[in-house]
Amino acid sequence: MMVSPECASVAKVGGLGDVVQGLAQELAIRGNNVEVVLPKYDCMRYDHIWGLTKVYEDLWVPFYDQWIHCDVYFGFVDNIKCFFIESNSEHNFFNRGKYYGDKDDVARFAFFSRAALEFMLKSDKKPEVIHCHDWQTALIPVLLYEVYHQLGMGNTRACFTLHNMGHQGITGKEVLQQSGLDVAKLMTAEKMLDPHHHDAVNLMKGGIIFSNFVTTVSPTYAFEIQHTEQGQGLQSILQANSSKLGGVLNGINYDIWNPEIDPFIPHHYNMDSLPNKVKNKQALRQRLMLRDDFKPLIAVVSRLDKQKGMDLILHAIYYALSQQAQFVLLGAAAEDSINAKFWDVKHELNDHPDCHLEIGYDEELAHLIYAGADMLLIPSIYEPCGLTQMISLKYGTVPIVRETGGLADTVFDANYSDKPYEERNGYVFSDVTPLALESAINRAIGLWYKYPRYFRQLRANGMNQDHSWNHSGQDYINIYEHIRA
Repeated sequence: MMVSPECASVAKVGGLGDVVQGLAQELAIRGNNVEVVLPKYDCMRYDHIWGLTKVYEDLWVPFYDQWIHCDVYFGFVDNIKCFFIESNSEHNFFNRGKYYGDKDDVARFAFFSRAALEFMLKSDKKPEVIHCHDWQTALIPVLLYEVYHQLGMGNTRACFTLHNMGHQGITGKEVLQQSGLDVAKLMTAEKMLDPHHHDAVNLMKGGIIFSNFVTTVSPTYAFEIQHTEQGQGLQSILQANSSKLGGVLNGINYDIWNPEIDPFIPHHYNMDSLPNKVKNKQALRQRLMLRDDFKPLIAVVSRLDKQKGMDLILHAIYYALSQQAQFVLLGAAAEDSINAKFWDVKHELNDHPDCHLEIGYDEELAHLIYAGADMLLIPSIYEPCGLTQMISLKYGTVPIVRETGGLADTVFDANYSDKPYEERNGYVFSDVTPLALESAINRAIGLWYKYPRYFRQLRANGMNQDHSWNHSGQDYINIYEHIRA
């Protein structure tokens, strides 16, 4: 059973939702009985749930010194068996019109974690493996070991996946009291006490220590979080648990991200019909009112925040235009101040025939950008895995990335990689500086103009690589078998 705050296509904020969906589907294809447990948000895409039915009406979940009544619903999401937990209380945990962003998020997801385990126990599911995702479900391994092993789930094992160390669930000890856990026993340096905040609980730390195996979403990120500041203060904890830590590269769903069958693009194509990609470029230009000229088109499809290299993106817009390239951006920020910066640039360049900034997110437009752009820029400060570069490779759009996390594991520089030429697929820079960024962009633009045959080969190299869930699915099955034994 997977327990997660997200699962595409019904409840998705970012890559976490895609990962849960893709991995669940791959495991099911391989013959495993897979079920996903989610909160029943009021803002879910209910039109993507088939056969939603209440299946459990009398689930009582501990909450401090009271019990909260819950209902559990079942439905299929993209052929994945999903259970949705609805709480019936004045706390209104999941009827907020949004997935995250409230002051009581920690309490909301701690309650969800306890409710998920209570549902498994009361419905006599007792899965062999519970796979929980990110800080929102980090209490599950703790609760499993401290409470539910003694209640009949002693054979259940926990796998915990770290999607982003930037969010750890650092909070007060009330979360332990709320969940019925022993505060004095758990508030120690060896267990859940945060190493850098006095008298604070770190939920992610608890998940790491109490789970049977910890994964993160790329091999390079697994190294970085142990040995660089990307561990966000938990480096020593991760090193101490390195014997049960591994990096498994995420995959992407080729039923959704595939230019041969994509319903959101006007012209389908593959390696043997690459001229159709040019037709998508023309369609993208028409939609965004860019001039049809002999120029490469560089795109960004991204959340806009510091992690994603916001300042480098802003610099790249002007640099690309100065180098006779077109630039398209699709993205939005959670912070108003960052959105305001990009709106200022949008207004400044509003009449520029080679530039369009779309502040927001539009799934259909994202597909067209992947299909129509020549290059995709991802200048992340850190990137646990990244899915956009894998999508761009499948669409024959050459990625320009910073060398970090999953980007370093999937993009290999056309000029400087030690990979065989047929495995080189993009451009990579290391330093977080405008100069390093310019060098990579300049090399990509130069190849597009001067050596189009080699640029086409880079496209083909990327399209020829397999970033489906096929390999990663087997890696996870190996982990499950290991901890089950």
